[in-house]
Amino acid sequence: MKKYPVTFMKHAVIILVLLCTALHVAAQSEKPLKIAVAGLSHDHVTGLIDRYKKGDVDIVGIAESDTALVQRYQERYELPASLFYKSLPALLKRHKPEAVVAYNAIADHLSVVQTCAPLGIHVMVEKPLATTLADANKIAALAQKHRIHVLTNYETTWYPSNQQLFTMLQTSPGLGEIRKMVVHDGHEGPKEIGVSNEFLAWLTDPVKNGGGALIDFGCYGANLMTWLMKGIKPTSVTAITRQIKPDIYPHVDDDATILLEYPQATGIIEASWNWPFSIKDLEVFGKSGYIQAVNAHSIRIRDNGNNSYAHMEANILPPEYQDNLSYLEAVLRNRIKPGADLSSLKNNLIVVEILEAARQSASTGKKVLLPK
Repeated sequence: MKKYPVTFMKHAVIILVLLCTALHVAAQSEKPLKIAVAGLSHDHVTGLIDRYKKGDVDIVGIAESDTALVQRYQERYELPASLFYKSLPALLKRHKPEAVVAYNAIADHLSVVQTCAPLGIHVMVEKPLATTLADANKIAALAQKHRIHVLTNYETTWYPSNQQLFTMLQTSPGLGEIRKMVVHDGHEGPKEIGVSNEFLAWLTDPVKNGGGALIDFGCYGANLMTWLMKGIKPTSVTAITRQIKPDIYPHVDDDATILLEYPQATGIIEASWNWPFSIKDLEVFGKSGYIQAVNAHSIRIRDNGNNSYAHMEANILPPEYQDNLSYLEAVLRNRIKPGADLSSLKNNLIVVEILEAARQSASTGKKVLLPK
């Protein structure tokens, strides 16, 4: 048998160890994200459970105290009773997921983070981050202290049109500096489109949701504009809210218009539960051009040298930006750093500050100046 030098053997062992480590890391990254679910009262949780049934994500447990709601989901999706827990602390005593995703009332987001942060468990909530700036600041302090990610999910984050619009503003000098932004977000109303009773109950509660259409749909515009303005806060916020259907929504607004003033730009957010159809779009007027994300996939452009619009379909996004779970996995596996992007804590602290100022302005009828 041929004998090899000791040095060669040592190097071979080191290479083998490194290779095995690399293979182990690769294998780990291929495993589905291990998560726990806090609450079932937000109807968007159905998309998550569909992904779970397909094997795209590993749900280790679901915390929900409403037994009737648990039974409905258990029967609908043929889920084992062992998957459900009465509370998030009880769930986390048995399991250590990579992250907890919250599908409960906005006012309950803080308690989710208070439970998860000391355990070093990351959190993703549905939009917006919190109902008050005080809660949002407490969430941020917990995230910093315990070094966890707290991310916020918006449907519009995963629109290829919005992502391409953002890129084009950075790379197309013909559009010029942003002068005005207009965001429309709304639909016929949550009751009118048939949301579940559990969802409707807190969505129309001024404490649990923080407001009505102003919060539910106003947060999209605040999120997108903070992103487009690269994390700069508006100098002031002015808002008008209405109750067009007080018989249906007696406790909260159902229509809101929010004006954001920046040093060199203006943002107009139109949020409503009173429109004849669902709409989510984004318009940006530059110094010398215009670009609109018409819907999730379509873009139209016009500059001051043309008399007509150019239309285009947005490019397909990279896998990690196609939905919230793919993004969450990429962040936790260190393939993405949130920074100041649409899901980031930095962006969403400003969103909550804008919404709170809008609520104050609508209540007092006065412009609210934001501290620098």
